[in-house]
Amino acid sequence: MGWIENHLLSLILFIPTLAGVLLLFLPSNRPGLLRWTAFGASLIPFALSLWVWAQFDPGQSGFQFQEQVAWYPALNASYHVGIDGISLTLVLLTTFLVPLALLASFTITSHVKAYMILFLLLETGMLGVFVVLDLLLFFVFWEVGLVPMYFLINQWGGANRNYASLKFILYTMGGSLGLLLAMQLIG
Repeated sequence: MGWIENHLLSLILFIPTLAGVLLLFLPSNRPGLLRWTAFGASLIPFALSLWVWAQFDPGQSGFQFQEQVAWYPALNASYHVGIDGISLTLVLLTTFLVPLALLASFTITSHVKAYMILFLLLETGMLGVFVVLDLLLFFVFWEVGLVPMYFLINQWGGANRNYASLKFILYTMGGSLGLLLAMQLIG
């Protein structure tokens, strides 16, 4: 249990990605298996985030459950995650809503495997934005969240999905460019 307690945020962050990789090896002609596997895997980060919430000390200032490993020393960038009261709320909300969204999307009948994998990758991107404490890694997770969202909108969106996905990617990439330039100015 010691290793799990020391890496709770990393587990919450990367279990959806590992579940997405697992879905790659499941047969595409078994949509029920794909749906329930994705749903079950999405419950694990929710359970872990409830554990973090139960152990979180609101009286302690600063970030809790921190992990830090040097990532790119030339830029002084590291894999640094931690959580405070605000990000804890957002992580709880994300890990609660993703299983509900997956349940609501059980009616999806076309390309179920791709849909479930993209949704789990989107969860990783969203959670990464809330728990990373390194600015460069924040940008990486921000971008990781945009790619699956583009494909989800483009393939399973409404009547104007091509238009909507194009507008989504143009506006978010414009914002990302501004974010990247601001990061360079800060650095």
